[in-house]
Amino acid sequence: MPVKDTHAMIAGMTPVLDPGDWVFCAVTGAGALPADAFAVIQEAEGTTLILPQATAQAGGYDSSPVMKKITLEVNSDLEGVGLTAAVATALAAQDIPCNVVAGYHHDHIFVPQGMAGAAYAALQTVQEAAQGA
Repeated sequence: MPVKDTHAMIAGMTPVLDPGDWVFCAVTGAGALPADAFAVIQEAEGTTLILPQATAQAGGYDSSPVMKKITLEVNSDLEGVGLTAAVATALAAQDIPCNVVAGYHHDHIFVPQGMAGAAYAALQTVQEAAQGA
């Protein structure tokens, strides 16, 4: 069952660091999408794909710097308020940029590869603080 309460979402977020390497790729025009794309986002300027780094390299896609994905295991309600703000605030306090992609069940946080350990630790700290409150 989706969690909507702000405190409960933060206390139960349970971040999981994915071992894979991910990149955001900008593409224009129609074409076959890679089967292992994590996300496909349609924008007026073109399409953004979030791909495993190896797929992007093999396909010759123009891509962003390498990112790591941290999945928040809490089944957050799409109408829940505050989880994204808590995550962004915690990471901003550590000067860590983040890109949040929300799925139906979970939120996924993409951070620069070299900052993944610090981001993961910051999110665990926020969760532990919420559990202790």
